[in-house]
Amino acid sequence: MSRVTLLALQVMVAVVSLMLWQLLTTVPVFGRVLLPPFFFSNPLDVAHQIYIWFATGVIWKHLWVTLIEAVLAFFIGSIGGVLVGFWFARQPRTAAVFDPYVKMANALPRVVLAPIFTLWLGLGIWSKVALGVTLVFFIVFFNVYQGVKEVSPTVLANARMLGMNERQLMRHVYWPSALSWMFSSLHTSVGFAVVGAVVGEYLGAAAGLGYLIQQAEGIFDVAGVFAGMFVLAAFVIVIDTIVTVIEKRLLVWRPVVETRP
Repeated sequence: MSRVTLLALQVMVAVVSLMLWQLLTTVPVFGRVLLPPFFFSNPLDVAHQIYIWFATGVIWKHLWVTLIEAVLAFFIGSIGGVLVGFWFARQPRTAAVFDPYVKMANALPRVVLAPIFTLWLGLGIWSKVALGVTLVFFIVFFNVYQGVKEVSPTVLANARMLGMNERQLMRHVYWPSALSWMFSSLHTSVGFAVVGAVVGEYLGAAAGLGYLIQQAEGIFDVAGVFAGMFVLAAFVIVIDTIVTVIEKRLLVWRPVVETRP
């Protein structure tokens, strides 16, 4: 399937979904609409709300705040996950000692942690960053840890036979093995970094997309809630696209798998 065909199909799915939404919320069936506009709004109202936000410039401040929080959470969580993942994978004894504590920390509900971070770090950006870091860190950590452990023993044996030291093994064997796993986790982490920022803003903030959605929800502005969700979705897609571009630049050595239609 060509890239143009794929893009056309993706756009078609979006258009059909929006048309169905508009019809189900505006056209009566047997005397009543199937989706009451008070609860579901409609695409035209949502698009109008998004237009107002961008036309008046209200949205830019909130987008900037959420972007800063999400980017900080993404980078801090990713770097921490990569470093600790490599360390644990290369130190099996350390990994065995800390294994139950890592699992316990990962099992903690993040919604429970949000008020604690707010209490510790205040209502500024750092409580949202901390929440996002807890989401991103474990995703990257487990993938990098598994990626390093999945290195082929045959490849390692051949590398050592050729005289590679630990630094060379890390650069030419372990790091390339972990890269595919790491970028796979980074695509997921982008969404979770934004989720952490937005949830933190939703629970207590003075700016950000989560704050905007919470304010709209507080006055029963369903169009505003959906508008915030659509802006948030587009926001995540843009960041994920940037990660994809970086991934293609760093993984140029990876063979392309041909798929048949």
